[in-house]
Amino acid sequence: MLNLNISNDDLQYLAALHTIDGIGSVRLIKLFEYFGSGKKVWEATDKELKGLGMPDKVISAVKQAKMKVVPEKYYNTLLHSKIQILTLCDKEYPDNLKQIHSPPFLLYYKGHFPTYSDSIGIVGTRKITSYGKTVTEMLTTELVAAGFLIVSGLARGVDTVAHKSCIHANGKTIAVLGGGLNNIYPSENYKLSEEIAALYGCVLSEFPPHYPNLAGNFPARNRIISGLSDAVLVTEAAEDSGSLITARFAAEQGKDVFAVPGPITSQLAKGPLSLIKDGAKLVTSVDDILSELGIESRLKDESLDQLISELDHNSKMIVELLGGEMHHIDEITRALKLSISEVSAILLKLEIKGLVKNQGSGMYST
Repeated sequence: MLNLNISNDDLQYLAALHTIDGIGSVRLIKLFEYFGSGKKVWEATDKELKGLGMPDKVISAVKQAKMKVVPEKYYNTLLHSKIQILTLCDKEYPDNLKQIHSPPFLLYYKGHFPTYSDSIGIVGTRKITSYGKTVTEMLTTELVAAGFLIVSGLARGVDTVAHKSCIHANGKTIAVLGGGLNNIYPSENYKLSEEIAALYGCVLSEFPPHYPNLAGNFPARNRIISGLSDAVLVTEAAEDSGSLITARFAAEQGKDVFAVPGPITSQLAKGPLSLIKDGAKLVTSVDDILSELGIESRLKDESLDQLISELDHNSKMIVELLGGEMHHIDEITRALKLSISEVSAILLKLEIKGLVKNQGSGMYST
């Protein structure tokens, strides 16, 4: 583990240096180790930097930054914006993130790092379907009830549903960005990011606050999502989805990977199905996750009557209609005078709650 003594004064200079293109975590650590303080790195001559193998382009960028940036002022601007910085040497730095290959030297965040014993990354497609939304909402809610911290990427689709479901369940979540904290992407999730930081956890990034959301940033972001998580769950994704990169990072880090099967006719079921073929654990209920992780169910021990009493009208009608018998979804649809998509969504929710069983070929029973 990195063993450096970083003062608040050092942090100001390190943050200023980190804004310079070409000075990432690895180079920043090497510079700090060589010079012994952030200030000495900032004041290093072109000749000294050249002697350390620094490219001319980066040396030129350092020189320009020194003319534009005052480290103390820059750092105070971050604090004024409620942006805090953790270094890899800080005891508050997440232990599980320290274990990944090349962990970020600096982590920028808004909010508070939640305390937790179990965490799970929930990721998937940006083009979420009603099926994916239902599955993500249900599993996230039940994982929160089981005491899990939810980690995701604040992207459209599955990520957004996971964060919002966690908040709705009064859980804790970490949103990991693919750009700087002053460039929330997508912009429509700015309010969500502020809500997370205010009450439900933190929003964080390894990139400096004004860094843009470049396509190449997201694989790096994905390794942090998996790094912060004890396991990763993919609820809905295409075969070329970035969420599969997160799953691969998790597998490489020795974490469990879980995937939810979907309709074989759906392009967004192909990602999870591909993961399952490669050894990911198939998930049809939260208990599949808990048992695989060696965790006894911590969900509320609710009686069947209590569960049914909390259902909405249409859900109760389906449970009553089945009444211990087996019915085809077409029969249920005709009886309730609802669309097939509405009935499918209700049946999925009831199945996840353990109130209905999918017997295959469109047949359901209680």
